[in-house]
Amino acid sequence: MANKLVALFLMCIVVVAAFSLHEATPQADKDKFKSCFNTCKTECIAEANHNSLCEVKCENECEDKEQAEKLNINLH
Repeated sequence: MANKLVALFLMCIVVVAAFSLHEATPQADKDKFKSCFNTCKTECIAEANHNSLCEVKCENECEDKEQAEKLNINLH
């Protein structure tokens, strides 16, 4: 019985470790998205658009660019 508990405990540790490794994202990706978003938002607001509209627009555009880059797809 004790061997089964030890085996179960070790399996739980392996599962938790696998999920924590999967969730890790490189800081460079976050910085690239933030840079894209800030540039886009500044340009959008300069065109006399509302702040909320610019946030949604830029978030969508930068997410699309990020996904396209990960999949090696050219959007333009």
